Amino acid sequence: MKGKSTIEEYHEYRDKTGKRTEIYRIVAKRYGIASALYPGSHIDITPSLVIPKVIYIDNFKGAINFFKNMEMIKKYIAKNKAYEKTCDIVFMGQDYMEELDVDPVDLIISQYAGFVGQATKNYLHTGGILLCNDSHGDATLSRFDDDFEFIGAIGKSNRIIDTKLDEYFVLPRSENVDLVKVREKMKGPKYKLTAENYLFRKIK
Repeated sequence: MKGKSTIEEYHEYRDKTGKRTEIYRIVAKRYGIASALYPGSHIDITPSLVIPKVIYIDNFKGAINFFKNMEMIKKYIAKNKAYEKTCDIVFMGQDYMEELDVDPVDLIISQYAGFVGQATKNYLHTGGILLCNDSHGDATLSRFDDDFEFIGAIGKSNRIIDTKLDEYFVLPRSENVDLVKVREKMKGPKYKLTAENYLFRKIK
């Protein structure tokens, strides 16, 4: 019963937050993603359905308890995954701001968990991809970070937009973005054009 409730908990969370499978799928396919780091993942194990190796990090008690049922989680992923390799799932019950004992990955996922891209970019391969939204300003900080190149946006249609990217991260009346304020408020500014998610490539 314990294992069943674990998967039901994931399904309820997935239904509440929106099914992100297609987002992860198109990113993994476009950029050949084989490994990912997911700081502040909570219990969103969806990336493991389309990416063979995923490292989940969260110090939230609910997430730590959820991942204690790793055997049941792995069985669920093995049954529903879209790749042939054996799924490789790791969970680290700690603050992602602390030093992490992980090898560099192909993708970092940032979803509503603070400045993930800034805190963990050292664990991303040069040429690797950061997938993030701007709920806490993570995409904004990445856009103005010389370590990253803005390469795409993902809208509600779950398609990667890689044209006219200069129209994003532009404030009304062409004001300058106040990064100090973004860091203080932990909130992305109200730009003229926005997307659900943004893609950045680590260039150095």
